[in-house]
Amino acid sequence: MFKTIRSLVAVAVTSSLVITSVFADAVTDYAKGEFSLSTLSEKDRIAELKWFQNAAKPFKGMSIKVLSETIPTHEYESKVLTKAFEDITGIKVQHQLLGEGDVVMAVQTQMQTNVSIYDAYINDSDLIGTHARMQSAVNLTDWMAGEGKDVTLPTLDLKDFIGISFTTGPDGKLYQLPDQQFANLYWFRKDWFDKKDIQDKFKAKYGYDLGVPVNWSAYEDIAEFFTNDVKEIDGVRVYGHMDYGKRAPDLGWRMTDAWLSMAGAGSPGIPNGVPVDEWGIRMEKGSCNPVGASVTRGGAANGPAAVYAIAKWDEWLRKYAPPGAAAMDFYQSLPSLSSGN
Repeated sequence: MFKTIRSLVAVAVTSSLVITSVFADAVTDYAKGEFSLSTLSEKDRIAELKWFQNAAKPFKGMSIKVLSETIPTHEYESKVLTKAFEDITGIKVQHQLLGEGDVVMAVQTQMQTNVSIYDAYINDSDLIGTHARMQSAVNLTDWMAGEGKDVTLPTLDLKDFIGISFTTGPDGKLYQLPDQQFANLYWFRKDWFDKKDIQDKFKAKYGYDLGVPVNWSAYEDIAEFFTNDVKEIDGVRVYGHMDYGKRAPDLGWRMTDAWLSMAGAGSPGIPNGVPVDEWGIRMEKGSCNPVGASVTRGGAANGPAAVYAIAKWDEWLRKYAPPGAAAMDFYQSLPSLSSGN
């Protein structure tokens, strides 16, 4: 009996040594491989990964659930980063991917029922006001300084994050760490703009040089010019504008985040929500409680500027974008954009 116990102990010790070696190798492998594209030196990368490994020892074997929407960024996290995290720490992450609307529904359900469905969510920072009001999400500012101090990376620098102000509540507390951003940008075909014959035709018609538009009127001129005057380049039908109009969750934020915020709200909204935010929503004085979006309630979502902006959005979509654009959602429009015409 004693020999059997000794044998089992020996096997356990050997297994422990092997497992420890595997985790140590994972630190080096990832520091030199997947995470080699970094501002940190290899030595510092290894040091940080070892810190994670040591800090995670009490939680080795634990399994946690995370939910995010299905986009390439999160697919990478789900397939690559979760494996790296498990290889280094021994903590298994079940990272589920769902549609944007389903993610919001899951977050709402968990907040309303107080029943844990997922341990963490990657959700839009637009929910920061909700998190601050409901106090269902962990207050990271206090947690990192208190209960979670031992598992907070000592070299974590919040200033490294882009958009940290958008994930900070009106109480000054951080509730979310920025993970990725949907950059709102407009790009153009510089090779088209550089063509002398196109430049001359544009100047003759509009009276100013073709270039990056400095206002929406110039943008409209360019959209009209390429769609109706240029029409074809190198045998390919071209258009001066691209957008999408299918009724879907992403059309909602196309209007709010990415249109009214640039071309529709009649207020600068500085500080945000005073007197109205960039979506046209008025906030209760001294809080983050929304009290009105319509003009009759003190908001601007249906004010003259917003109505004009949305009317222009619809007009440009139908007049200057490729056929079928109005029936596309955000994800369907991307292949059309990548075609370059």
